[in-house]
Amino acid sequence: MSRKAVLIVLSAAVLLLAGLVSSFADPNPDGLEAATVRGCEVAESDTSESLAGDCPAIGATDHALATSPLADYTVAERDGTTGVAGIVGAVATLVFAAGLFMVLARRRKPARTDAPLGKTGP
Repeated sequence: MSRKAVLIVLSAAVLLLAGLVSSFADPNPDGLEAATVRGCEVAESDTSESLAGDCPAIGATDHALATSPLADYTVAERDGTTGVAGIVGAVATLVFAAGLFMVLARRRKPARTDAPLGKTGP
């Protein structure tokens, strides 16, 4: 099997897994977040939620990327888009890795000489 065929098959497998497996992911996977809200009561309104009680998360705020398009493992905070977010993330990772590998491969190529390997003189 050629290198190109192997890369195509592996890329397809990654995209398939990202799309299917991520749709089974826990919608609240952050164990640290769950641990920090123990002892608090969560009061939810139509637009937000707030904490009351005694827990480490009382003064917590959202991170800078909380409103980004792929925040919370969804696309634009729409339910049922976890698989799409997984595919977008996998594609972004593959593109970044391919670009990095190409740059590194160019830097490591030895200088080309006209003499065949093993020959050092006339």
